[in-house]
Amino acid sequence: MKFHHLGVATQDLMASLDFIKSNFEDVKHTDIVYDTLQDASIIMVSTRDLSIELVSGNIVKNIISKRQSYYHICYEVDDINAAINNFDSSIVVSPPKEAILFNGRKVAFLLTPIGLVELLES
Repeated sequence: MKFHHLGVATQDLMASLDFIKSNFEDVKHTDIVYDTLQDASIIMVSTRDLSIELVSGNIVKNIISKRQSYYHICYEVDDINAAINNFDSSIVVSPPKEAILFNGRKVAFLLTPIGLVELLES
């Protein structure tokens, strides 16, 4: 299991992207991608030190309404089903499905004692 990115909920993708560009070094980003399976618009941003997935849409409305922005932490795993089985005391809130942003690679979301964790199959 290897750290992949931090997920951040935002109401305004472009305002968040502008903030990152103004405050981080070596910023690169994808175009906005709409993922129908997650009902979310997403931009993947890479800085010199960190990858950030900006997420906007119905899927994060509740988080944003509480004035929170932390959404999830993502780990890349070799076998998503084995990784799910190894996560003790966790609830699968979104079973493995293809993610448009990651070229059809499978992702799953688990509610864990440390918050929401996304698993991304390598």
